[in-house]
Parts: sequence; C-alpha cells; structure tokens
Amino acid sequence: MILGFDPGRDKCGLAVKGKDQKISYHQVIPSDQAIATIKKLSQQFPIETIVMGNQTTSKQWQGKIREAISATVPIVLVDERYSTLEARDRYWQMYPPKGLKRLIPQGMRQPPRPIDDIVAILLIERYLTLLSLKA
Repeated sequence: MILGFDPGRDKCGLAVKGKDQKISYHQVIPSDQAIATIKKLSQQFPIETIVMGNQTTSKQWQGKIREAISATVPIVLVDERYSTLEARDRYWQMYPPKGLKRLIPQGMRQPPRPIDDIVAILLIERYLTLLSLKA
C-alpha cells in the first residue's frame, strides 16, 4: 500500500491506496497531528512507500517522518504543481453536487471542505503513473 501525504503548515492531507487502486483511507488533519497519524496508519496498513508533495515544507516533513517510522519505508517526492486545481475537479467527481448546486458551473463551485486529502490521492496517482512510464 502507498501512503500519500500532502504536507502543509496548518493542515495536511493523508490517503492510503492499495495496488488494487482502492482508497482505504483519506482525511485532512491538523499539521500537529500528522506524524502521530502517519505512525498509526503505518501500523494499520502495510505501507510500502510514502509519496509526498515536493513543494511546501516537504524537506522538513521528510525529516520528521524519517524519525517517526521505519527507515526502510522509502519516501518519494512527487511534483505537486496544479494538484489543488485538479483536486477541486476530483472532489466534484467523488461528491457530485445535488439540487440547485448542479446548475452552478463546476469552475465556479468551491468545495465545502478542505481538499488536501484528495491532493494526497492525486499524488499517489501521479507516482503510479511515473512508475508505469518507467516500466
């Protein structure tokens, strides 16, 4: 299984996805709970790789994760440019609007909650795409 991590200063997105493409977990959590949650997820799921965005504070988070979990789990940095825009579109695919909200053009809709967990899912997908291109 792959753990996706979208690091941030205030909040972080986490997701766990299996090789069967099934999402087993996704959540937005406060940054101060990220390491404890990653530890818990690595005990709950057989995490083989951690995929993380390469932009905001990624180097600092990489060190914190290394200290918290087994050094044998590789941490891979993935380009996270435009991931928030892509996550906005994915949110509406995962949670289609209902009622009158369906009439508002998708580009004008704002998700009603933070979407950092969806960014984490997209980071996993970007990593898997890179792997398939190398194969």
